[in-house]
Amino acid sequence: MNRRDDEVPVAPEAAQSWDIGPIVRELRAQRERWRTARQRRLTAGGREFPARAAIERILADLCGALFPMRLGPDDLQRESEDYYVGHTLDRALRALLGQVCLELGVASAEAVHHVRRFAEALPGIRALLDADVEAAFAGDPAARSVDEVLLCYPGVLAIIHHRLAHQLHGQGLALLARIVAEIAHAQTGIDIHPGARIGRSFFIDHGTGVVIGETAVIGDHVRLYQAVTLGARSFQTAIDGSLEKGLARHPVVEDDVVIYAGATILGRITIGRGSVIGGNVWLTHSVPPGSHVTQASTRQEQVNH
Repeated sequence: MNRRDDEVPVAPEAAQSWDIGPIVRELRAQRERWRTARQRRLTAGGREFPARAAIERILADLCGALFPMRLGPDDLQRESEDYYVGHTLDRALRALLGQVCLELGVASAEAVHHVRRFAEALPGIRALLDADVEAAFAGDPAARSVDEVLLCYPGVLAIIHHRLAHQLHGQGLALLARIVAEIAHAQTGIDIHPGARIGRSFFIDHGTGVVIGETAVIGDHVRLYQAVTLGARSFQTAIDGSLEKGLARHPVVEDDVVIYAGATILGRITIGRGSVIGGNVWLTHSVPPGSHVTQASTRQEQVNH
């Protein structure tokens, strides 16, 4: 076979030519410096923290168990649906137990309790997700069926992950919850912190670029469009200059609110029930129920001030 002019010949021994040993030693030294600086004690054994790849597999199983005929295997038959759900859920929960033990740092009855509590929440999560899917179908004239919505809409995938992550977060499993949220973020471009509280019948249309902060509170029947931000306006600091954690710093969005594409809503403000926030609005103050806020109205307000 003739070699192309732009190809560079590589000798067979090239694979053996890298001087790996010193690099491995330097990498080990850097790891040890990092761990020493953070007072991490090294222990024998395997992983010390949950594994993202394992959590991705758990999520796939949970989605299949929640929606077996749509998100389960392509050869699943209705008569074996319960068997599949039971088998898949058992596998997912056993794997989740291992990840919970890693987050807690011990294998204990506490970890079993966490997984049992999470499992018991799944029927309620499925009921919330049914309402979310219906809201997406009702809110998008392009949707032809609820099945299309569930199979294709990134906003629905994001809210499935969020409902699961929020349950973990509420149980104090913050790292597992955040990994679940970031898996959804990577897949959909929608960034929802697992601490955010989101009511029933929630719909994100299109979705790319949506950001919902940790302490945001969203009511029932709320609809967001792409590139909406529910963020913090400022960050309080402690005496030593470090950021204060966990303070309420994100918006409260009441029931039946619609927020159009590109709107940025910052700070612990309240968007009153039934309000409509127009596209590309920048809002840092509360608005009463039934408000209609547009770029033109915010510009007029600035002029009046």
